[in-house]
Amino acid sequence: MTANPYLLVSQQTVAADRLPPVSTVVMNDIFRPLGLPLSKPQDRILDEARQTSDPVHLMRIFGLGAETAMKYIYAAHPESGSTLWR
Repeated sequence: MTANPYLLVSQQTVAADRLPPVSTVVMNDIFRPLGLPLSKPQDRILDEARQTSDPVHLMRIFGLGAETAMKYIYAAHPESGSTLWR
């Protein structure tokens, strides 16, 4: 029940936000037996970039910097013909 649908918490991290986030080892232990392998985060970011051309959206959801978000946007929308800003 969070505004961020990609946020994952455990019984420990929900009570104390000082604890580290849920690890990929734990996530693999949960999802691999179900036949749901975790994809690389870059795959998820690129997929989201394909759905939108808004770099601010990527920055908010994935905590990216402006330059990194723009790289994903340009990679996802090569037809725009834009060049990376400096």
